[in-house]
Amino acid sequence: MERSLTMEIVRVTEAAAIASAKWMGRGLKNEADQAATSAMRALFDTIPMHGRVVIGEGEMDEAPMLYIGEELGLRNGGPEVDIAVDPLEGTNIVAKGGNGAMTVVAIADRGNLLNAPDMYMEKIAVGPESKGKVDINASVTENLRAVAEAKNKSISDVVAILLDRPRHQHIVDEIRAAGARIKFIQDGDVSAAISTAFDETGIDIMFGTGGAPEGVISAVALKCLGGDFQGRLVPQNDDELKRCISMGLDVSKVLYLDDLVKGDDAIFAATAVTDSELLRGVQYKGEYCLTNSLVMRAKTGTVRFIEGRHNMIKKPNYEK
Repeated sequence: MERSLTMEIVRVTEAAAIASAKWMGRGLKNEADQAATSAMRALFDTIPMHGRVVIGEGEMDEAPMLYIGEELGLRNGGPEVDIAVDPLEGTNIVAKGGNGAMTVVAIADRGNLLNAPDMYMEKIAVGPESKGKVDINASVTENLRAVAEAKNKSISDVVAILLDRPRHQHIVDEIRAAGARIKFIQDGDVSAAISTAFDETGIDIMFGTGGAPEGVISAVALKCLGGDFQGRLVPQNDDELKRCISMGLDVSKVLYLDDLVKGDDAIFAATAVTDSELLRGVQYKGEYCLTNSLVMRAKTGTVRFIEGRHNMIKKPNYEK
């Protein structure tokens, strides 16, 4: 991939964040999601690339989502890339005016990202110190002990992060029995996965089941950061199972980092819509607005935090 795509992709997440932030706290999650999706699609189609969504919010008949198989970019001879996308991670967060919502995109050379349906995925994620030490097939307790050993800390000092969902109660019970601590989140497990790779968050490991698109995006982010991610698809019904089979996917197979994102190069970009531990959300300042983004490239290991100042008079389309 061309290095210039790194900054091109962050333009996409910035536009989506600016558009969706207008809906913060209004209780209208679908409108917020639609605003982000429309902004992303418009900006994608200004980039000199031939992109294809391989995992996203839904299938073609569920448009206006960025659907699996949709082609994006100018498609004028630029690089051919796979796209994994979540136009607005945390639609409920934005609707309720909470923390941690962001717009996220991951890209890699064509054929290098997992092509899978929009469904559930069981996940485990850790930062660089614990890379190669955890196993999704091991017990929660075994993984907590492995992380504690890798980070040279007591298991009572280990912090696990997971979505606050009834389906995770057995994980919660085992974490507490092991003596570790828990940070619950209401939505947004991409940010949770990323947080395992930044010491300042205090997060050591992520467990739980969430969306498969978010799993692939998280895998790209952790590949850039030197962390680790494992997943396993979890069909909820026969239709989802048949869809996996038709796409050549074995739902019993553990998907390791290199299964989710092949090769040595990929790009991840995220822009905060609302405040999080790593990034400040969109702020409107009269004719301007401020954005804070994280953009990373696996091939070079470069991690950039970018503050953008956008003139809304000169960029009126950002508000649509």
